[in-house]
Amino acid sequence: MKKILFVFLLMLAVTQVSQAQEEGKFRFGLDLGYTMPSGGGGVLIAIEPKYNIADNMNIGLRLESAAMAKNVGETEADLTASMSYIGTFDYYFNSGSSSFAPFLGGGVGYSTLGNLSTSVDTELVDAEFEVDGKFGGLIRTGFEAGKFRLAATYNLIGKTELFEGAEIKNSYFSISLGFYFGGGKWKK
Repeated sequence: MKKILFVFLLMLAVTQVSQAQEEGKFRFGLDLGYTMPSGGGGVLIAIEPKYNIADNMNIGLRLESAAMAKNVGETEADLTASMSYIGTFDYYFNSGSSSFAPFLGGGVGYSTLGNLSTSVDTELVDAEFEVDGKFGGLIRTGFEAGKFRLAATYNLIGKTELFEGAEIKNSYFSISLGFYFGGGKWKK
Protein backbone atom coordinates (compact mmCIF):
# COMPACT_ATOMS: atom_id res chain seq x y z
CA MET A 1 0.00 0.00 0.00
CA LYS A 2 2.89 2.35 0.79
CA LYS A 3 4.37 1.75 -2.67
CA ILE A 4 1.06 2.59 -4.37
CA LEU A 5 0.74 5.79 -2.33
CA PHE A 6 4.34 6.74 -3.19
CA VAL A 7 3.74 6.18 -6.93
CA PHE A 8 0.52 8.24 -6.80
CA LEU A 9 2.27 11.13 -5.01
CA LEU A 10 5.15 10.98 -7.49
CA MET A 11 2.70 11.16 -10.43
CA LEU A 12 0.91 14.08 -8.77
CA ALA A 13 4.20 15.95 -8.33
CA VAL A 14 5.16 15.36 -11.96
CA THR A 15 1.73 16.61 -13.03
CA GLN A 16 2.32 19.94 -11.30
CA VAL A 17 5.69 20.50 -13.04
CA SER A 18 4.34 20.78 -16.57
CA GLN A 19 0.99 20.49 -18.28
CA ALA A 20 1.13 18.69 -21.62
CA GLN A 21 3.06 19.21 -24.84
CA GLU A 22 5.09 21.55 -27.03
CA GLU A 23 6.22 21.09 -30.61
CA GLY A 24 9.61 19.40 -30.92
CA LYS A 25 9.52 17.71 -27.50
CA PHE A 26 9.52 14.02 -26.61
CA ARG A 27 7.14 12.38 -24.17
CA PHE A 28 6.80 8.89 -22.74
CA GLY A 29 3.51 7.33 -21.63
CA LEU A 30 2.49 4.31 -19.55
CA ASP A 31 -1.09 2.95 -19.69
CA LEU A 32 -2.85 0.19 -17.75
CA GLY A 33 -6.26 -1.03 -18.74
CA TYR A 34 -9.01 -3.57 -19.19
CA THR A 35 -9.60 -5.40 -22.48
CA MET A 36 -12.98 -6.58 -23.75
CA PRO A 37 -12.59 -9.12 -26.55
CA SER A 38 -15.56 -11.01 -27.97
CA GLY A 39 -16.84 -13.20 -25.14
CA GLY A 40 -14.13 -12.52 -22.56
CA GLY A 41 -11.91 -10.05 -20.78
CA GLY A 42 -8.37 -9.31 -19.75
CA VAL A 43 -5.76 -6.72 -18.86
CA LEU A 44 -3.24 -4.66 -20.78
CA ILE A 45 -0.11 -2.66 -20.19
CA ALA A 46 1.31 -0.30 -22.80
CA ILE A 47 4.27 2.01 -23.15
CA GLU A 48 4.32 4.69 -25.81
CA PRO A 49 7.23 7.00 -26.61
CA LYS A 50 6.05 9.96 -28.71
CA TYR A 51 7.39 12.98 -30.55
CA ASN A 52 5.31 16.18 -30.73
CA ILE A 53 5.25 17.19 -34.40
CA ALA A 54 3.08 20.21 -33.51
CA ASP A 55 1.60 21.72 -30.35
CA ASN A 56 -1.55 19.64 -30.87
CA MET A 57 -0.24 16.55 -32.76
CA ASN A 58 2.20 13.76 -32.03
CA ILE A 59 3.46 10.53 -33.52
CA GLY A 60 4.62 7.54 -31.52
CA LEU A 61 5.24 3.83 -31.19
CA ARG A 62 2.80 1.94 -28.95
CA LEU A 63 4.13 -1.29 -27.44
CA GLU A 64 1.22 -3.11 -25.81
CA SER A 65 0.91 -6.45 -24.07
CA ALA A 66 -2.61 -7.79 -23.49
CA ALA A 67 -3.52 -10.98 -21.64
CA MET A 68 -7.06 -12.10 -22.44
CA ALA A 69 -9.47 -15.00 -22.09
CA LYS A 70 -11.94 -15.39 -24.98
CA ASN A 71 -14.67 -17.71 -26.14
CA VAL A 72 -14.15 -19.85 -29.22
CA GLY A 73 -17.56 -21.02 -30.38
CA GLU A 74 -19.24 -22.59 -27.34
CA THR A 75 -16.06 -23.22 -25.34
CA GLU A 76 -14.04 -20.88 -23.18
CA ALA A 77 -10.42 -20.45 -24.18
CA ASP A 78 -7.42 -18.84 -22.56
CA LEU A 79 -5.15 -16.71 -24.69
CA THR A 80 -1.67 -15.99 -23.46
CA ALA A 81 -0.26 -12.48 -23.58
CA SER A 82 -0.13 -11.01 -27.06
CA MET A 83 2.03 -8.08 -28.12
CA SER A 84 1.33 -5.27 -30.56
CA TYR A 85 3.76 -2.84 -32.14
CA ILE A 86 1.81 0.07 -33.60
CA GLY A 87 2.87 3.40 -35.08
CA THR A 88 0.42 6.01 -33.77
CA PHE A 89 -0.83 9.53 -34.48
CA ASP A 90 -2.88 11.65 -32.05
CA TYR A 91 -4.63 14.96 -32.66
CA TYR A 92 -5.54 17.11 -29.63
CA PHE A 93 -8.54 19.46 -29.55
CA ASN A 94 -7.00 22.00 -27.18
CA SER A 95 -6.88 25.77 -27.48
CA GLY A 96 -3.84 25.92 -25.19
CA SER A 97 -5.72 27.68 -22.42
CA SER A 98 -6.11 24.67 -20.11
CA SER A 99 -4.51 21.34 -19.31
CA PHE A 100 -7.67 19.44 -20.35
CA ALA A 101 -7.20 18.10 -23.89
CA PRO A 102 -9.60 15.73 -25.68
CA PHE A 103 -7.93 13.74 -28.46
CA LEU A 104 -8.59 11.44 -31.40
CA GLY A 105 -5.98 9.07 -32.75
CA GLY A 106 -5.17 6.00 -34.75
CA GLY A 107 -2.37 3.78 -35.88
CA VAL A 108 -1.21 0.80 -37.89
CA GLY A 109 1.17 -2.00 -37.00
CA TYR A 110 1.69 -5.68 -36.25
CA SER A 111 0.34 -7.90 -33.47
CA THR A 112 1.88 -11.16 -32.35
CA LEU A 113 -0.88 -13.34 -30.97
CA GLY A 114 -0.36 -15.77 -28.11
CA ASN A 115 -0.96 -19.50 -28.45
CA LEU A 116 -4.53 -20.52 -27.77
CA SER A 117 -5.42 -23.39 -25.42
CA THR A 118 -8.93 -24.65 -24.80
CA SER A 119 -10.75 -27.60 -23.30
CA VAL A 120 -14.10 -29.05 -24.30
CA ASP A 121 -15.95 -30.23 -21.18
CA THR A 122 -18.29 -32.62 -22.99
CA GLU A 123 -15.45 -34.58 -24.55
CA LEU A 124 -12.73 -33.92 -21.95
CA VAL A 125 -10.37 -32.87 -24.73
CA ASP A 126 -7.61 -30.31 -24.32
CA ALA A 127 -6.23 -28.60 -27.40
CA GLU A 128 -3.55 -26.03 -28.07
CA PHE A 129 -3.27 -24.00 -31.27
CA GLU A 130 -0.41 -21.87 -32.52
CA VAL A 131 -1.71 -18.57 -33.79
CA ASP A 132 0.13 -16.46 -36.36
CA GLY A 133 0.62 -12.71 -35.99
CA LYS A 134 -1.51 -10.24 -37.94
CA PHE A 135 -1.24 -6.75 -39.32
CA GLY A 136 -3.83 -4.39 -37.94
CA GLY A 137 -4.43 -1.03 -36.39
CA LEU A 138 -6.26 0.94 -33.77
CA ILE A 139 -8.57 3.88 -33.39
CA ARG A 140 -8.87 5.70 -30.09
CA THR A 141 -10.34 8.68 -28.34
CA GLY A 142 -10.14 10.11 -24.88
CA PHE A 143 -8.73 13.03 -22.97
CA GLU A 144 -5.69 14.15 -21.07
CA ALA A 145 -5.95 16.20 -17.89
CA GLY A 146 -2.60 17.39 -16.69
CA LYS A 147 -0.29 14.43 -17.15
CA PHE A 148 -3.06 11.82 -16.80
CA ARG A 149 -4.72 10.13 -19.78
CA LEU A 150 -7.99 8.22 -20.15
CA ALA A 151 -8.51 6.44 -23.47
CA ALA A 152 -11.03 4.17 -25.18
CA THR A 153 -9.35 2.13 -27.93
CA TYR A 154 -10.57 -0.33 -30.53
CA ASN A 155 -7.78 -2.64 -31.70
CA LEU A 156 -8.46 -3.91 -35.22
CA ILE A 157 -6.83 -7.32 -35.75
CA GLY A 158 -7.91 -9.85 -38.36
CA LYS A 159 -9.67 -13.13 -37.51
CA THR A 160 -7.74 -16.39 -37.15
CA GLU A 161 -9.10 -19.67 -38.53
CA LEU A 162 -8.23 -22.49 -36.12
CA PHE A 163 -9.68 -25.37 -38.14
CA GLU A 164 -12.58 -25.97 -40.52
CA GLY A 165 -15.55 -23.96 -39.28
CA ALA A 166 -13.86 -22.51 -36.18
CA GLU A 167 -12.38 -19.04 -36.09
CA ILE A 168 -11.43 -16.61 -33.38
CA LYS A 169 -11.97 -12.87 -33.44
CA ASN A 170 -8.77 -11.07 -32.46
CA SER A 171 -10.09 -7.48 -32.41
CA TYR A 172 -10.89 -6.04 -28.99
CA PHE A 173 -12.02 -2.89 -27.22
CA SER A 174 -10.07 -1.50 -24.26
CA ILE A 175 -10.31 1.23 -21.65
CA SER A 176 -7.04 2.47 -20.19
CA LEU A 177 -5.81 4.97 -17.65
CA GLY A 178 -2.27 6.23 -17.77
CA PHE A 179 0.17 9.06 -17.33
CA TYR A 180 3.15 10.43 -19.19
CA PHE A 181 6.44 12.24 -18.64
CA GLY A 182 7.86 15.08 -20.71
CA GLY A 183 6.31 16.89 -23.62
CA GLY A 184 6.42 20.48 -22.37
CA LYS A 185 3.46 22.79 -21.70
CA TRP A 186 0.38 23.61 -23.76
CA LYS A 187 0.93 26.87 -25.62
CA LYS A 188 -1.45 29.27 -27.36
